[in-house]
Order: sequence, then structure tokens, then C-alpha cells
Amino acid sequence: MDNGSEDTISESDRDSIRDSDRESIRDSDRGVDADLEVPWWRRLDRGTVIACLFVAIGLAFVFRGLLVSVTGDDRSPLPANVEQVLPVPEAVQALSQTQVFADLAEGFTGTLSIDGIDIPTESIRDLATPNPQPGQQTDLPAVTIFEPGNATLTFTPSSGAPIESFGEGVHTVVMRYWNVEAGENSARVYTWTFNVV
Repeated sequence: MDNGSEDTISESDRDSIRDSDRESIRDSDRGVDADLEVPWWRRLDRGTVIACLFVAIGLAFVFRGLLVSVTGDDRSPLPANVEQVLPVPEAVQALSQTQVFADLAEGFTGTLSIDGIDIPTESIRDLATPNPQPGQQTDLPAVTIFEPGNATLTFTPSSGAPIESFGEGVHTVVMRYWNVEAGENSARVYTWTFNVV
């Protein structure tokens, strides 16, 4: 009869047993979860957080640097009638044989003085051979070459030039330039420096 009494459990009793078992299982799960529940900020690894902060700060500095950086010709504003100079003003890694170059506005000419040494200037028109042969080279003297068509002044240190090479350190270029029609009396001066390594 005992076996029969076990089999005679009603369907409603089975549902209530199942419901009570479910609640006890849920309660036990809650208890385990309640012990493990920790605020999110305590679950973070301290080393990872510090590394992420350093990376974020580094990226912020790089981004700011890109926003405020000024290079090349924008770094040192040039006078109105000077379009470009090389080496760029305040260049820090020029070579000892670097070329000194100035691009002036149309109709301007000028002279260069480097480290207090006046470099003679000659126009390329005066140096050209009247009837050159095809492929014939023109030997240029070791002076500042003025190209009137481009309004450029170019000096390259070389053997026999007033400056054969630039030594290490800071060098100063003083350029006097003027409008050809106005004459040399209207000359202006622009000075820049560069560093040879």
C-alpha cells in the first residue's frame, strides 16, 4: 500500500512541489550571485586601467600637437615679395653642402650675404653662351646665380666659392632684395638662420 500511496500524489501536489523546488533553486542561485556581485569598477584590473590612461593621455598630446603644429614656410612668415627661402628659416638639420635659395616675386632681384661674407651675384643671362650647341653645358661660376625669368637667387657652396662648405653650427643669411624698376635704393632686408649638423 505504501507503493500505492506514493503513486497517488495528485497532479496539483506535483505542481506545488515543482514550484517550491524552483523557488529554492532560485534562492540558492541568488545567494551565490549576491556573494559574487561586485561593483563594475572593482572588477577592473588596475594595471590595465593605468595603461589605458597613459595611452589616452599620449593620444591627446599627439592630437593637440597635430592641431597646433606649424611647419615649413608657415613656421616663419616671409615678407610679401619673398615667396620661398631654403633652407627653411630656423632649419635644424641642414647639410654642409646645402644650397641657399631665395624665390622672389616677379620683377625683383637681390644679393646674398652669408655669415657676414658678401657673395657676388651674376645673372644667368650674362653667363649664357650666345649660340650654344645641342647638349652643351654652361659652367657656372661659384657665386650667387640670379635667374631673371624665375626671379631666383641660388648659391651652392663649392670649391673656389667664397664659402666652400658650411661648418657645423648656426649660419645666418642676409638677403637684400628690391624691385628692378625701383632700383637698389629701395632695397629691403630679410634675414634667416639655419643649423648645419
